Amino acid sequence: MKTRLLTVAALLASTASAHAVGLDRSARPTAFIFEDGNKLQFSAGFGNPSIEGTDAANVQTGNIGDDFTIWGVAVRYELNDKLSFGLMVDEPYGADILYGPESAVLGGTAATVDSNAITAFARYKFNDRFSVHGGLVYQSVNANVTLSGAGYGGLSGYNARFSNDSALGYMVGAAFEIPDIALRVALTYHSEIDHDLDTSETGPAVSAPFPFGLGADSVESVTQVTTPETVRLDFQSGVAPNTLVFGHVRFSHYSATRVSPTGLQQITRNPDASLTDLENAWDAAIGVGRRFNDKWAGSLSVGWEQKGEDDLVSPLGSTNGAVYLAVGASYQATDQVEISGGIRYTDFGNATPNVGGTPVGSFSGDSAISAGLRIQYSF
Repeated sequence: MKTRLLTVAALLASTASAHAVGLDRSARPTAFIFEDGNKLQFSAGFGNPSIEGTDAANVQTGNIGDDFTIWGVAVRYELNDKLSFGLMVDEPYGADILYGPESAVLGGTAATVDSNAITAFARYKFNDRFSVHGGLVYQSVNANVTLSGAGYGGLSGYNARFSNDSALGYMVGAAFEIPDIALRVALTYHSEIDHDLDTSETGPAVSAPFPFGLGADSVESVTQVTTPETVRLDFQSGVAPNTLVFGHVRFSHYSATRVSPTGLQQITRNPDASLTDLENAWDAAIGVGRRFNDKWAGSLSVGWEQKGEDDLVSPLGSTNGAVYLAVGASYQATDQVEISGGIRYTDFGNATPNVGGTPVGSFSGDSAISAGLRIQYSF
């Protein structure tokens, strides 16, 4: 079976930022590690979220989710029939949130998060059945958050800028395969990565006289932010000639991701105050791929992202769980070039943004369309 033609191209079309599990964008799929031969891969994705609701004054917020693009590049080199290594570059986390002026309760509230990661990996095959893989992850993160509107009370106008920081983490995993039936089960762990972000906090809450602020024009400090550890189980198996079933289950430890700058702690008199409110979460997907001929293959998959314990969420991430449908296609243009693409529709769960436990809005019926394109060259 030519499993190379059954690549799940729709996985390139991940949905956006805090509107999926946590801040995920790429979800760090591992299929590239298991390719055969030497490969060079370029990928790009586009997301168009529609996240609209009403604030506590029953005023429409408009679409708070901005369009975004993601990109990636990867190279894999097979040293011999047992050892391969390579590099993957992606954008693992991100956010683009902005409440327009329509809402007096939340208007001007915004969050942007940008990240890049370089993963240097190696895979060693003990035999045709068992292998291990792992490597180092060099990741950079920066962010900008503004709290604005009547819903934030005395914090309205607060802004925190987090300068770019880079840090090291790692990934490690193992796989079991039966090549004759295209079966593979792979378990991969990505470590937490701790970032020390130079932080500048400004705004009325900062410059106001104590006890409502710090009595200074700005507060300069360093904020430690931890991106989550994840565990991902990928599986696939041939079930009929030219037909493959595939899927994944993943756990993200997002409760460790807290953003608690010094000024915010002092303004609120709460050492646990955080700009994020993220829960640990599971996500899963299952699908089928079909090779139609030596040139064309297609895929169809459905997925699920866990809701929180209740509908209360941060205004900086006004969705709660999701289900999605993705379709993809792959075309073997030449012996060396494969082109894949996919489209994904995501239906987000209802959510109630809150500030300090007080609801400040309601979001329902939200969705996103995303698309991805990948070009892979064998050499």
